[in-house]
Amino acid sequence: MLKKGSKLYSILTGTCPKCQNESMYSDPNLLHVHNLLKMNEKCSHCGFKYQIEPGFFFGAMYVSYGLNVAVGIAAFIIAYYFSESLKTSFIVIIITLLILFPIVMRLSRTLYINMFVKYEPGYKKVN
Repeated sequence: MLKKGSKLYSILTGTCPKCQNESMYSDPNLLHVHNLLKMNEKCSHCGFKYQIEPGFFFGAMYVSYGLNVAVGIAAFIIAYYFSESLKTSFIVIIITLLILFPIVMRLSRTLYINMFVKYEPGYKKVN
């Protein structure tokens, strides 16, 4: 299911969408919030430039919004099912979104770039 060459592999591991051999991010630790979105400029394996055009990752904000809405709705349904209190449900939504913030931010960028770039197993660096 999670084999190299699939979009799901690249999305969940945060690897280069072109060759899937290297992480796109310079710091793999999600807890280092100050380095959360620092990306390598290019893949050292295949030479693919991650910033396809200026402002490319602004589109990832829309993906992030959609993911946050989905997480918020899921948190609300689960919290409301167990507590049946709106106040408690909204507190759970806020806490859930704050905890999952680093994951959603990176996942939205990775999802966005994978919408436009396909995996090419024999892709080599061009000098």
